[in-house]
Formats: sequence, structure tokens, C-alpha cells
Amino acid sequence: MTGSLALDVDRIRREAQRTIDAGPVRSAYGPDIERVISVLNNVVAAEVVGWLRCTRQAILAHGTAPTPTSKLFEAQADRKMRHAVAVADRIVQLGGQPNFDPATLAQRARTDYSTADDAALRAMLEQNLLAARIVVPTYRQIAHWLGDRDPASRHLIESVLIDEKQNARDLTALLSASSNAPAPAPSPGRPLHRGTPDR
Repeated sequence: MTGSLALDVDRIRREAQRTIDAGPVRSAYGPDIERVISVLNNVVAAEVVGWLRCTRQAILAHGTAPTPTSKLFEAQADRKMRHAVAVADRIVQLGGQPNFDPATLAQRARTDYSTADDAALRAMLEQNLLAARIVVPTYRQIAHWLGDRDPASRHLIESVLIDEKQNARDLTALLSASSNAPAPAPSPGRPLHRGTPDR
């Protein structure tokens, strides 16, 4: 049939292979992709260290029965693990490898895995609040740095940032509450936006 669409199958195959070889979104970053993956791996480290800290504190605060403080620590630990997994997923989508190496977690985390020797609840709350006050401006800066180059990664970090701000508010409320006042229930957190590769 004259006028029919002629496809250059070889050319299409070559272009498709080049796209696959380039990785999911590497062309959007060029040489910066390794820096992006490194920064996201630092977020993974911070959230894993936070999960470890909050999990330990939840166990200590629980004692023989659940308390409002132990429930808050449990909720925050759960959020942090979900953050770490979601950001690790995004790293894979970017063609990288998530780094959960225990040998380097602490140095990449920016926050400190410190524990109160006497397991005092106020000291544990203060440790987590300090960590939140470190990661909130850090994540805000990362989201700004990502900008429009990778909206999926930026939206993911912004979702984590919203949760971390809520963590800070919950911790501040518990710290400022009097010993006889009922502590606020931990907020459930927002569903995380799991980044998808840009097309």
C-alpha cells in the first residue's frame, strides 16, 4: 500500500537500547547523578539511625505497659523506617544502589545515635527533638537543591520533611506538657509518595 508508514526498526531498536543503557533518569542529571544518589543515601542513613534510636527508646519507655511516650516513639520509628525504604526505592529507580552498610551509617546520618544512660524519658525526648531539628533544615535544603530536575525525588523528600516537622511538634508538645497533663496521641503520619522515574 502506497503512503503507508515505514518504520526504521533498526534505528528504533538502537535508540531504545541507548535509553535502557542510560538508566531510568540519568539523562536528566548528567554527571550530577552520583551526587544525587549519594545525598539520597545520606537521607537513608539518617532515617535508619533514627529508626534504631526511636525503637530502642520505645522499648525503654514501654516498660511493663504501653505509655503515651512509648507509643510516640513507636510511631516515629515506624515513620522513619518507611522513609528509609521509600528513599531507597527511589535510589534504585535512579539507577543507584541503596547503602544500608552498618559500618558507615552513623557517619552518613548527620544525626547522632546517642542514648541516655539513665533511660530518662525527658532525655530521650530531647535527643529526638535535637535530631529532628537537624534533619528538618537538612531535608529542606535537599528539596531546594533537587529543584525541578527531579520532581519525583523532591516530592518524596518533601513528604519526609512534613513527617519530620510533625515529629518535632509531637516531641515539643510532650516536653512542654506538665507531668499530670495527658500527653497527645502520636499523629499517624502521611502516606509517603514513592518516587517514580521521570519520563
